[in-house]
Amino acid sequence: MDTAEVTAPVTAAEPQLPLVQQDPWLAPFAEVIRRRLARFEQRLTEIQAECGSLARYACRHQQFGLHYDARRRGYWFREWAPAAEAVSIMGDFNQWDRHYTPLARRADGVWEVFLSEQTFPNLVHGSRYKVHIVAANGARDRLPATVRRVVQDEHSKDFAAQVWRPEQPFQWTDQQFRVNNYVKEPLIYEAHVGMALEEGRVGTWREFADYILPRIQAAGYNVVQLMAVAEHPYYGSFGYHVANFFAPSARFGTPEDLKYLVNEAHRRGLAVVMDVVHSHSVKNEAEGLGNLDGSDNLYFHKGERGKHPGWDSLLFDYGRPEVQQFLLSNLRYWLEEFHFDGFRFDGVTSMLYHHHGEGTAFTEYAQYFGPEADDDAILYLQLATALVKECKKSALLIAEDMSGLPGLARPLKEGGIGFDYRLGMGLPDFWIKTLKHQRDEDWNLGGLWHQLSNRRAGEKTVAYAESHDQALVGDKTLSHWLLDARVYSSMSRLNSPDIETVRGVALHKMIRLITLGAGGEAYMNFIGNEFGHPEWVDFPRQGNNWSHHHARRQWSLADNPDLYYHAWLQFDKAMIALERRTRFLNAGPARLLHTDEDNKVMAFERGGLVFVFNFHPERSLPDYRIFAGSAGSYVPVLDSDEPQFGGFGRITAGIKHFTQPDEHGTPFLSLYLPTRTAQVLQRVK
Repeated sequence: MDTAEVTAPVTAAEPQLPLVQQDPWLAPFAEVIRRRLARFEQRLTEIQAECGSLARYACRHQQFGLHYDARRRGYWFREWAPAAEAVSIMGDFNQWDRHYTPLARRADGVWEVFLSEQTFPNLVHGSRYKVHIVAANGARDRLPATVRRVVQDEHSKDFAAQVWRPEQPFQWTDQQFRVNNYVKEPLIYEAHVGMALEEGRVGTWREFADYILPRIQAAGYNVVQLMAVAEHPYYGSFGYHVANFFAPSARFGTPEDLKYLVNEAHRRGLAVVMDVVHSHSVKNEAEGLGNLDGSDNLYFHKGERGKHPGWDSLLFDYGRPEVQQFLLSNLRYWLEEFHFDGFRFDGVTSMLYHHHGEGTAFTEYAQYFGPEADDDAILYLQLATALVKECKKSALLIAEDMSGLPGLARPLKEGGIGFDYRLGMGLPDFWIKTLKHQRDEDWNLGGLWHQLSNRRAGEKTVAYAESHDQALVGDKTLSHWLLDARVYSSMSRLNSPDIETVRGVALHKMIRLITLGAGGEAYMNFIGNEFGHPEWVDFPRQGNNWSHHHARRQWSLADNPDLYYHAWLQFDKAMIALERRTRFLNAGPARLLHTDEDNKVMAFERGGLVFVFNFHPERSLPDYRIFAGSAGSYVPVLDSDEPQFGGFGRITAGIKHFTQPDEHGTPFLSLYLPTRTAQVLQRVK
């Protein structure tokens, strides 16, 4: 749990919910947890009584927007806008006449019209259109709420909806792909399609599929987590200011191109998870949902409650049934239409609390269950996780939450929220703060172990040393913090490295290995960081003269064997391969074997592997004794000091180590620990 210490639990009656049984500290809040579960079960019962199942309820995308009716030979268009005074549809099919094609209002606030092929023969694949809405806030041209394709005019920069009905539907070939067959423990490769190429331009879905997926597969990762999938008007938002929730971003290509990417990933044995943003929406009214019917609270809370103070965006009203249905339908749409294998939910902390986590330190359990908790958002998340599992049982669900809400990654029936994993957000923050403010000779290994092991029992965590958050402009990647300007001038292995380069190269490997080894039950890497990409991420904007220089990945650095970047990549491949071969992430938490603050040595055991780290900047340690955990013989299976990994080859490869008993009969290993190295040994059965 990424939170500080909490006060002792209040004595309470024996709890019944498994979540409370597992954690006695939750006993004082058992009634709140029961109430949340009961509310979810009641809402689910209502939905099932109305629609038969949660999946059938999540069908708003099939009812609203533009849909072709083959029987009647034309298009139905529907929009939910109860406060609107008049609604019409316009486009190149009717000369953009705002009054020629009005919609009729139904009693439920839905406006609709049928557009026959006979009347509108020019309404075809590729046609552009908008909806014109007259309301209390005036008359405005808008994009439909469930629009599936949005394109931007090259000259005016105006966004418009586009009819998308290609003659040849995409032919999927991934019918045999099952997440569980390929993903035992998630090894996640977080990626942004637009910045994935080395060229200074926006990359495409197909280019990512053809050129980047082979790299991800070769690196050993088994899950691709795609950012910036849904359409967003500002490229530099990293995809987090979504305007059109059902439209894959056209700047990367067509919907068929995205399907090609997912299909190709499945062919290569890679699951694909979408970084979904249901925590807020862009406030742009011309492109987004804000004030769509002039009421100020159609999809979002009214007034100040509907505005996020830190993100300059709009906040959904999760308690409104139509909003629940809209967002749930969005999840089903991405799962079924594009075959995504799950979701990483962004900004969950903002959803869970009325204060959105802004300026809040979570130090006691009462903060999770008090009046600041948003019960409507919690209900929505419970419905969302239930729906995803109903649609695709093996789907992966990951929550980005920094508050440490108990039960977030526990099953619904236990009183949890239903996610499979939570992001271990404290670890990357710890690494950045440590590199910023401490010399490595001053590192506290006890504090490091606390960060590595401080997570909720029974809730799986995705460990990572850095993600896109740490790479954004204004911060630095780990490689940049470790090496500073040397990432540009001292990365050649053909020259004798200076002491600072030696330090940076060594610590980069050690930080990533110890994070993978002890930090969680899954692991994540951001695109390019596996080889220590040298620079921050800065999207084209006015402040950098609209340059793509920092919104790309320099793969040529990783491909050059004369550079330390290549060595870092080889080490990353080796440590990922070790996990896939031994599956130590599935072996329970790491068990601390040894810490030595003076010599800066730490050792732990996990899944039959012994991980040993010597962080000391100067001191190499011969014949160093470490408790082995179990008696027997051990062989080295990974050594960060190998020359191929940019090391000095100080540890002899292939030597079998035999445990010896100490004076108490406890088995120990005697090892040579060169300065700033890590080694992993496996017990020979």
